[in-house]
Amino acid sequence: MANYFSIFLVVLTLVSGLIWLVDSLMFASKRREKMVINKGPGVAISALEQDAQLPWLVDTAQQIFPVIAFVMVLRSFLYEPFQIPSGSMMPTLLVGDFILVEKFTYGLKDPVMRNKFVDIGAPERGDVVVFKFPPEPHLDYIKRVVGLPGDTVIYRNKQLQVKPACNIVENCLGFQAIELKFESRGEAYQQFAPLEKYTEKLGDVSHQIYRTQGRASSSRYYSQPGTQADEWIVPEGHYFVMGDNRDNSEDGRYWGFVPEENLVGKAVAIWISFEFDRVPSSWVPGWIPTDVRFERVGGIK
Repeated sequence: MANYFSIFLVVLTLVSGLIWLVDSLMFASKRREKMVINKGPGVAISALEQDAQLPWLVDTAQQIFPVIAFVMVLRSFLYEPFQIPSGSMMPTLLVGDFILVEKFTYGLKDPVMRNKFVDIGAPERGDVVVFKFPPEPHLDYIKRVVGLPGDTVIYRNKQLQVKPACNIVENCLGFQAIELKFESRGEAYQQFAPLEKYTEKLGDVSHQIYRTQGRASSSRYYSQPGTQADEWIVPEGHYFVMGDNRDNSEDGRYWGFVPEENLVGKAVAIWISFEFDRVPSSWVPGWIPTDVRFERVGGIK
């Protein structure tokens, strides 16, 4: 849906701009000459009179082109708003959070074919990223980057371990168990199960995650040839992502890796957050918020 809207914006910008350009080059001067002849030589033509002579299509194009062009540039290359539809990133992001995604962090891409034409940077471990879901690229997903190209990632007994990729600059390190600190239990529930909150330190980023009690099952995990069921080696040009709600997230553990070209941008802030806590029997439509969570507005860790 987001990609269709991008295409719509581009087409509308091009069409309105082209109508304005063609009119300016071919028809505007003829209209002015005609008005001078009708009024008589040497008589000034007011802007109001000139606007009154504009065809409806040209007038509309002149009105909407600057606005649409600004929105297209802002949304395609700077910031794009997204709404969080599920709880897979709890407690970092909640259903009803509206976020801003920084589009230029990982490079500039054209809004239609999504080909990168300016390389600015790459995701870092711990970034919260929006990307095109690899099995269904028309869908936008949001998860946290835990594995960079060349990393080996293990998720065993609900403990995340990462072996960073080796290179000639730094020594090759073994697996590093990601630091976890227990915070609380039972402040939130999912499917009637209490969630345990932990603080996790992933790279330079400290953030909170949820886990449910019990042993994680690896029976549905994505199987990569040459590795164990709960182990993945991140290919070059790809990233491994997981949700912060670890036992309630369909992420890279189940479908694999995110190609670099699927990246949309980095989630940087919550600009508004709505609560939708309404009983099913209510006559008020479910899409109408019941409250605004102003305390959630701010940056995303």
